[in-house]
Amino acid sequence: MQKLKPEDVLLSVATVPLLAGLVAARAIAQVMVSVGQSSEELFRGDRLPTLHVHSSHNSSV
Repeated sequence: MQKLKPEDVLLSVATVPLLAGLVAARAIAQVMVSVGQSSEELFRGDRLPTLHVHSSHNSSV
């Protein structure tokens, strides 16, 4: 039977939190993309009120 080295134990213990962090980061990234798309949809031009701008006919260029 082989004796476990401290490096092997440390690597084994660190693997699960690292993978959990990667999965959490991917989930957060997807949520941020979703929030960005929702805010973009909210501020689309067809949902905003139409602004009527009156320009003067006597403008000189």
